[in-house]
Amino acid sequence: MTRVVVTGVGAVTPLGTGAQTFWDGLNAGRSGIRIVQHFDPSDLEVQIAGEVPDFVVADHMNPKAARRMDRFAQFAVAAAREAIDQAGLEITDANRDRIGIMVNTGGGGVPTIENEVRNMTERGPNRVGPFLIPIFAPNMASCQVAIQMGIHGPAVTSVAACAAGVQAYVDAIYMLERGEVDVVITGGTEAALTPVALTSLAHMGALSRRNSAPAESSRPFDLGRDGFVFSEGAAIMVLETEEHAARRGASPICVAHGGSYTSDAFHITAPDPKGSGAARAITQAMARAKVAPTDVDYVAAHATSTTIGDIAETQALKIAFGDHAPKLAISANKSMLGHLLGAAGAVSALACVLAIRDGRVPPTINLTDPDPECDLDYVPNVCREMPVRVALANGFGFGGQNACAVFTAE
Repeated sequence: MTRVVVTGVGAVTPLGTGAQTFWDGLNAGRSGIRIVQHFDPSDLEVQIAGEVPDFVVADHMNPKAARRMDRFAQFAVAAAREAIDQAGLEITDANRDRIGIMVNTGGGGVPTIENEVRNMTERGPNRVGPFLIPIFAPNMASCQVAIQMGIHGPAVTSVAACAAGVQAYVDAIYMLERGEVDVVITGGTEAALTPVALTSLAHMGALSRRNSAPAESSRPFDLGRDGFVFSEGAAIMVLETEEHAARRGASPICVAHGGSYTSDAFHITAPDPKGSGAARAITQAMARAKVAPTDVDYVAAHATSTTIGDIAETQALKIAFGDHAPKLAISANKSMLGHLLGAAGAVSALACVLAIRDGRVPPTINLTDPDPECDLDYVPNVCREMPVRVALANGFGFGGQNACAVFTAE
């Protein structure tokens, strides 16, 4: 079977721009959650979010080109450029046909839709822009990376709610194993934070209402959790066949094994409380990677800070790992980042890769009063130095979408 390696990473998150900025912030236990700055939230019942701070479009792409991109596509381009640069991947006429793109998202250009609806209702039909559809379309996550980088291979986007980021890695590896390409630029991106979207999720009862303490609002596995925090960002990796990486002298960070995805077929928002669908995704991912439950050191949990979701994931881990479950180091980066929806699994996968690289597991912050039904090792509040040979990233989404990807040191 074709071996696939990770050779470059990039990120744009509420902790800042850059994969190392993301990683340093996670390990320091720093929260990227604050009062919303991009619009006035003072009349809204939920006023906090994980916004990307100080994102300067001109640092990453031509500003003229960026005007025909929604923010989610801009994030994808910025993170992809960083990953490509880190991988030392030169895109030329000789290889551009053999490079693919698989950047997923949960919703596409929600801000663009809202802006054009506002133009229509407040300023009239003559003020509606002509590029609404090609700007908001979810596939622009991949297509804009292709356009900006001059990549001619497959440019694919799958919309899988909050599982989209993990599913991207699984499908990218299938693309490589089939021999369609030698390299895939892959990950997830999301920038759906708008007044309407924030209000809708608040009315669903999904969001934390700790407006007075933003940094303490996301509390996965804690008894005091009251919902997730809406966030934005992107994480992208360069995956390539081991043979191709060796041929061009690239230094792999780790090995990517793909994984699995399943469906709960239970509810449009709530997970199956038994965790059975998530457990199947985890078990099938390990089987595909040919790793035993006892081989796994670290799990980057989905862990959104919802009452049902955190318990369901704990149950899934117990089903999938059995007696080994209490020995796992499990952490919830959403305690610091909030929930990046379609990019959430991508940042968890990135955490796995960097944990393997550095021998360090980030903490779950705000875990001060553990829920008795969430009784595993969630690396509370302080990062942990430990060798990580095998790591799993979980991503579970609206509609009962479950995905799990596996990464190993060798």
